[in-house]
Amino acid sequence: MKDLLGVLGGMGPLASQLFYKLLTERTDAERDQDHIPLLLLSDTEMPDRTSAILSGDTERVRERMRADLRFLEESGCRAVAVTCNTAHFFVDMVAPELHIPVLHMVRLAAEEAAARSAGERVAILATRGTIRTGLYQRELEARGVPVYLPPEEVQALVDLEIYQRIKRGRRADMAAWGAIEAAARAAGCALAILGCTELSCIRDQEGLGPYHLDPMEVLAERAIRFMGRPLRPKAEG
Repeated sequence: MKDLLGVLGGMGPLASQLFYKLLTERTDAERDQDHIPLLLLSDTEMPDRTSAILSGDTERVRERMRADLRFLEESGCRAVAVTCNTAHFFVDMVAPELHIPVLHMVRLAAEEAAARSAGERVAILATRGTIRTGLYQRELEARGVPVYLPPEEVQALVDLEIYQRIKRGRRADMAAWGAIEAAARAAGCALAILGCTELSCIRDQEGLGPYHLDPMEVLAERAIRFMGRPLRPKAEG
């Protein structure tokens, strides 16, 4: 098969499932054949990205990322979407070696945040690995958007939601989530970026409102347009 969308997932599996759901729901289709043909590589054995970044031992993840992206390219994919924010640190290392584009979730989300925030402060809710790399900080600051990084006590709550709740197949702790959101609002943030795909799962499960910008939804919309499919309007309310 040719003319596929490549999706590199498995980091974690629920996020890959959600991305496919978003692609399906947001494509304005009337029959199976109207949807995007895609190849999903769910690499659940990819080493933990945050641990690699924090330890400085990045070689194993980089090499596996290179192998996965090349596999998708060689399988006939026109472009690749990676359903993990932290993974984009490694994607940036190997993307120049590819002959197909990577639909860059972090960059696309920063563009959307800049358009929606009107120059006001934006919160980055993400893994410690993503925060350490500065992925979102660089993209937002390049667009003139001031950023808010959670203080340690709030970051600990973000970690709890990602690693102790969603990655373990449990629903979010909504009391903890309320404290996270309250801290971002108190800091004067116009919106909060859900800069970890486990947080995207919370948005889907709990129906979080428009204060939360979901990079996975932004990525799905861009992928649909890139693949030449019409985008279904969002339902009102």
